[in-house]
Amino acid sequence: MRVNNKKFIYLISPSKIRKSFYNDLIGVLKLKKVSFFQLRLKSISFKKKLVIGKKIKKICKKYKTKFLINDDVLLAKKLNTDGCHLGQKDMKIIKARKIIKKKIIGITCHNSIKLAKSAIKNKADYLAFGAFNFSKTKKTKYKANLILLKKIKKITNTPIVAIGGINSENYKKLLLNKANFLAISGYIWKNKKLKPIEAIKKLK
Repeated sequence: MRVNNKKFIYLISPSKIRKSFYNDLIGVLKLKKVSFFQLRLKSISFKKKLVIGKKIKKICKKYKTKFLINDDVLLAKKLNTDGCHLGQKDMKIIKARKIIKKKIIGITCHNSIKLAKSAIKNKADYLAFGAFNFSKTKKTKYKANLILLKKIKKITNTPIVAIGGINSENYKKLLLNKANFLAISGYIWKNKKLKPIEAIKKLK
């Protein structure tokens, strides 16, 4: 997995996909700052996710952004996306590998070196740590910090994704401490002051 620091954003979808979303996504991806786009939808049917996923896949392909699915390995296979992201309660990586073969599989490690070591052993393509800040998108159960980031960097070259309440005020210190990618959602999609394109332009 190549790490391109100009494209350090790992963009996560809003929890509801409205009609205006697709145009916003095109505008955001055009800026060439996003390496990954993750579709994270919790309470809608597989059929609806398929329809949404097909539209997003076309947009991601056009703007050379890797398209990942959250939690749902079978959806990732059906859509033939670039890969999927697995939480600790989702399908195990070994089983997921059998289904989507050499595609990208990222693993949530919260704030745990033990979980990270297990994910590295199972050949995860990236490790996600957080929350580094308070997040409105997801309940903040686990807190991660820069010390953890430094420790992880010493034990692995596997790319690191930092997650949790990341915005234009706090993103730089994570990059300075060698996080490879920053997972961002609320700051882009739920920003009361800035439209998605304006918000992402502030992350330089």
